[in-house]
Amino acid sequence: MQKFLINKEALSVNKAVIQGQDAKHICKVLRLKPQDAVSMTDGHGTDFTGCIDKVSPECVEISILTEKKSLTESNLDLTLCSAMLKHNKMDETIKQITQLGVTRWIPFYCKRSVPLSGTQKGKKQIERWQTIARESLKQCRRSCLVEIMPPMDFQQVLAFSKGCTHKLAFWEASDRSLAVTVPGENNKAVVLIGPEGGFEEEEIRCAVESGFMSYSLGPRILRAETAAVCACGLIQYLLGDMGGS
Repeated sequence: MQKFLINKEALSVNKAVIQGQDAKHICKVLRLKPQDAVSMTDGHGTDFTGCIDKVSPECVEISILTEKKSLTESNLDLTLCSAMLKHNKMDETIKQITQLGVTRWIPFYCKRSVPLSGTQKGKKQIERWQTIARESLKQCRRSCLVEIMPPMDFQQVLAFSKGCTHKLAFWEASDRSLAVTVPGENNKAVVLIGPEGGFEEEEIRCAVESGFMSYSLGPRILRAETAAVCACGLIQYLLGDMGGS
């Protein structure tokens, strides 16, 4: 059963309302009818089941039957910081990390990244990324939206990571393998992935001075978007998610 995203403001006395494209999808594509069951989340870790009372392409009215904390979310607070990439590669990264259970995503500028041109385009792109995250949440049945943060510069990303115990920068020139145990004991981690041309040595030096450790993802050169997904999955496993210990 597909999960639908609802706003807490749309909840009142065990009732929920779904409007817009989701209502149209329920009515026209899924062809759900009154008395059919619906699965929902508020995007902040709470799941609901409900029964449809009324349905139209404009509005679906639902009676809430159950409410519970989600069991699908990770205990690991994982932030992925991705250098700006060309075209729609960032879109694909968001889809994949939503499925993995990443907590937040920060796009950033570095020396070899491809920056967005113009403030207006940047705002539209952020809105697009947020839409992609919402749609991906519904498809993979997560219960917490990935937090999409505004683009930062490299120094801002390093400053953001100050409170994280696990700080990992993946760099093709590193000789440190993830086969060793990742240091630290708490559940807050931040991962740095560079642009298509990789980080410059000076950037890695700054990251290390800020508490990061640089790691390799093996002998083969991965695309930046592939490296992002690979790194997140490995870190989740090593820090106790995805069946890890």
